[in-house]
Amino acid sequence: MINTTSKRKIEHLKLCAESPVESRKVSAGFEDVTLIHRALPELDMDKLDLSTNLLGKRLQAPFLIASITGGHPDTIPVNAALAAAAEELGVGIGVGSQRAAIDDPAQEESFRIVREKAPNTFVYGNVGAAQIREYGVEGVEKLVEMVDADALAIHLNFLQEAIQPEGDRDATGCLDMIKEICSVLSKPVIIKETGAGISREDAILLQKAGVSAIDVGGAGGTSWAGVEVYRARESGDSASEHLGELFWDFGIPTVASIIESRVSLPIIATGGIRTGLDIAKSIALGASAASAALPFVGPALEGKNSVVRVLSRMLDEFRVAMFLCGCASIEDLRKAPVVITGWTLEYLSQRGFNVKDYAVAGDAF
Repeated sequence: MINTTSKRKIEHLKLCAESPVESRKVSAGFEDVTLIHRALPELDMDKLDLSTNLLGKRLQAPFLIASITGGHPDTIPVNAALAAAAEELGVGIGVGSQRAAIDDPAQEESFRIVREKAPNTFVYGNVGAAQIREYGVEGVEKLVEMVDADALAIHLNFLQEAIQPEGDRDATGCLDMIKEICSVLSKPVIIKETGAGISREDAILLQKAGVSAIDVGGAGGTSWAGVEVYRARESGDSASEHLGELFWDFGIPTVASIIESRVSLPIIATGGIRTGLDIAKSIALGASAASAALPFVGPALEGKNSVVRVLSRMLDEFRVAMFLCGCASIEDLRKAPVVITGWTLEYLSQRGFNVKDYAVAGDAF
């Protein structure tokens, strides 16, 4: 018998594949970011080095397929396709929330398949902050072992929890539990927002807690409040539907959140990453890697080759962006000048950021 968590996972997957779930009015902010074109790059585009290290693991490009699914029998072929593509192209991958496998061990195979299909690449496990108090350190260690994870992501999805009728709205004690897990877990801990972004205030708290990396999960991509609107509409829950509509675009956009989160920790830029140019801009802004989920949902339902096709296109776009910026390596791209204008610049100013204090190479903000 399929439990409630497992049922919700397949509902989420189908909604993301079939319904408009992206931000409506808020963009991730990449239109406010300009990379400086080098008319004389003096490089051979085919010889650029896109590889990088992330939390001790070598990637062929600074990209991860973000957490998408797991926890239902129908998600096994989906995760198999995603993982096989990640392995083939040498990028990282995260599993969906493993909560369903804790509630029902029969669902473990839907997560284990990721490591089976991606034996060599970077794989991270995934659990919600709202659940770690219940599972404790021992339970979290089991999640890591389940997928032989290189790291564990603890996701912060309290916007979604606040709107779900079955959501966990008690956020007390999460930071202390994060500290405890970071102090005893043998693997790096990534804190991952899921669409509302990370503020400077929280980035500092997370750094002090001992986390190894921050995945900003900014606004401008998939809206989980929006996903819950569809679920509420189908069940006739007008109260949850209203909340989801109201908070559909709530949060800190991805570009702003990258800047907010620069506290000497590796940053993963997630939220509205749709092209290789978005990846390049993220790296130039200070991210160590970028990731995306929604662009791969439909292709994963078709199979590995479709995922490889979409992912290869993004990486080709990324290579072109590096070439046109005169960057032979990821380290060069991290030093590339960038200009931020428009709403994002205004936001950073209103937040009290001294632009030059947070500028990348050339103080070009």
